[in-house]
Amino acid sequence: MKAEDIHTAIALLREEYKSWQKPAVTIVAQCGRSPYKVLVSCIISLRTKDEVTAKASERLFARAATPAAMAALATDEIAELIYPAGFYRNKSVQIHEISCRLITEYGGVVPDELDELLAFKGVGRKTANLVLTLGFGKQGICVDTHVHRICNRWGYVSTRTPEQTEMALTAKLPTEYWIPINDLLVAFGQNVCAPVSPRCSVCRLQKICSRVGVLMSR
Repeated sequence: MKAEDIHTAIALLREEYKSWQKPAVTIVAQCGRSPYKVLVSCIISLRTKDEVTAKASERLFARAATPAAMAALATDEIAELIYPAGFYRNKSVQIHEISCRLITEYGGVVPDELDELLAFKGVGRKTANLVLTLGFGKQGICVDTHVHRICNRWGYVSTRTPEQTEMALTAKLPTEYWIPINDLLVAFGQNVCAPVSPRCSVCRLQKICSRVGVLMSR
């Protein structure tokens, strides 16, 4: 993909996105834009299918939607509410610890700086950037496995790790696409551009995609 093709790619993805199911964390973010809910739902989403994340987040927030309410719960109750999310017991402890720390160190308010978010146990760049972009509306690029894989498959970047992809996109991607690219590519990856055997025959981006590393497709 040529650098200038990114405008065509984003325009096509925005059209297709209307018919796709929105990522679970995006749905949470659009319900009142709560950085805390984005943070917690993103933790739940790790190694968990979107439909499970959505239902688990809904159950949990119905019971506790603030750091104070979450800190008042036992970790076993949090685990029960987010089950069957992957590693639900470990995540329940992590969610409880983060909630307690937010109360004691930040007055119950999620910080809006990357380095401060990364200082929380178990919070990586993907989660931190989602909180900043979806929770606070601040500029940033959230690179998860979908963004990393697809941008390399397009030939738009050539990197080995998500962090390298984030740095490459920061230098190359027009700033107007920084926030929406994660949402668009997660949905694109879930519906069309699968990790194995992507649906290239029905992809509207096939003429501008370099198909790097694609050995078989549908």
